[in-house]
Amino acid sequence: MPAGELVARAEDIAPGSAVRVLVGGYPVAVARDSDGDLHALGDTCSHGQVSLAEGDVEGCAIECWGHGSQFDLRTGEPLSLPAYEPVPVFALTVEDGGVWVDTATITNGAPLT
Repeated sequence: MPAGELVARAEDIAPGSAVRVLVGGYPVAVARDSDGDLHALGDTCSHGQVSLAEGDVEGCAIECWGHGSQFDLRTGEPLSLPAYEPVPVFALTVEDGGVWVDTATITNGAPLT
């Protein structure tokens, strides 16, 4: 069994979309980029304190609907202002069609907020 929590079925997350899940009470955005790869990152924009999962996913970026900041799904780094701080990126594993997210493993070193 992978580390973390089972949060979704991979088939339920369409390319170019994101869903908000809670892992140990922490909000996480699980997004599928345009290439079909899944990513898990902190669901709260580092600038506007709104849900990233409610924003648009284009290519390998997710856009915050609050002020338009975009974040790289792979690194959590902001790609546009007004955000300038990254959001945490978490270990994600797909096993037997299930999506597992481990918030204890932050892959980009960004702080949990």
